[in-house]
Amino acid sequence: MEKLLIKNATIINEGNRLKEDILIEGEIISSISKKIKIDSVTKVIDADGLILIPGMIDDQVHFREPGLTHKGNISSESKAAIAGGVTSYIEMPNTIPNTTTIEDFNKKISIASTNSFSNFSFMFGGTNDNLDEIKKIDPTQVAGIKLFLGSSTGKMLIDDLNSIEKIFSSTSIPISAHCEDEQIIKNNSKKFKEIYGENVPMEYHPAIRSEEACYKSSKYATDLAKITGARLNVFHISTQKELDLFENKLPVEQKKLTAEVCAHHLWFTDKDYKKLGSKIKWNPAIKSQSDKDALWSAIKDDKIDIIASDHAPHTETEKENSYFNCPSGGPMVQHTILSLLEESPKHGVNIEKIVEKIAHNPSKVFNISKRGFVKEGYFADIVLIDPNSPTLVSKKSLLYKCGWSPFEGVTFSSSIHSTILNGRVVYSNGKVNETPYGKKLVFDR
Repeated sequence: MEKLLIKNATIINEGNRLKEDILIEGEIISSISKKIKIDSVTKVIDADGLILIPGMIDDQVHFREPGLTHKGNISSESKAAIAGGVTSYIEMPNTIPNTTTIEDFNKKISIASTNSFSNFSFMFGGTNDNLDEIKKIDPTQVAGIKLFLGSSTGKMLIDDLNSIEKIFSSTSIPISAHCEDEQIIKNNSKKFKEIYGENVPMEYHPAIRSEEACYKSSKYATDLAKITGARLNVFHISTQKELDLFENKLPVEQKKLTAEVCAHHLWFTDKDYKKLGSKIKWNPAIKSQSDKDALWSAIKDDKIDIIASDHAPHTETEKENSYFNCPSGGPMVQHTILSLLEESPKHGVNIEKIVEKIAHNPSKVFNISKRGFVKEGYFADIVLIDPNSPTLVSKKSLLYKCGWSPFEGVTFSSSIHSTILNGRVVYSNGKVNETPYGKKLVFDR
């Protein structure tokens, strides 16, 4: 059994900051203690001056395989994830075909089992007519159910209220929802199209996919969850108003309603559309500075439980289209952690809180077995961060298949020094190990 000893690291875990050694035997953390004795067969990493955190569990990514692999695939995007310190991901069902049957779900598991550089699971898509398939789900093998209550990339809009209510009433596993009201979006789109035609300026995206659209849909979903008792996680909260729908009085593992925010909503504001245009066109839209500030405050006071990337690559050519023909989404996984570490001090949020939102809480919300913490007996999914080594984002540094990033030209003040996955060093010195070691996530349900 291979042994790896990490010495002198500053460990951030469960709200604590410790200077201790970590011994990894095989895939598992076997000991956390001061001055662990080494032997002749132990590989040693001296992590003095480095910060050690559990790897990020990204609960919302779009890796585009199968069917959309000109944008990205499980291999390319999971490599970028590993370079960004994302050791586990949950991928969305709006691929081609949509992941709405057990058969297609298992096909994605098969692809990832061969090609994924990061640990993996997949959401099962809910539609207007696949309740029978949902009832077949093995809760120990499926991360959760994803409902598109607002349209986005693909054709997975679920708009039959009876079908939505039946899904909420029929499953005990977490439901994650994209919440934007479709009729409000259609009305707003019509209004702006009458003024600008196809060439609506990108800065009107948050006026079309508006605060009103987000709030109405999120309120509908949270109200329904309260009535049915469903376990609901609302994806990518983007407005201050929506935060009133969530509370912070219970520990996350006792909450029936949880909220997620994405890194781009914590970095960009509507002022950035003039410079970056379609490169920051996401659904829901990036909104105002006051919304961004409120989201950071909600992280601090625990109204928001999870931070994710919503990594969603498109080609540069696709993103150059006019407003109504330009897909929403962009690549993020390689720089999510670095962007959070850069921005969080400006809002009084410490690294302990960031680790809670990117690792501990996703593990709790989705009941992930033995991941998301630096603990003895847990899988050794670990990220070493160098707080004194800047990272310049350039095209040549990107591992995304799409070859671009909204962060190009940005210099982060820290860097991902190393990523350890299931006990193996899979990223170091700016390079990803070329063997995919990702394992399927399992759920304690």
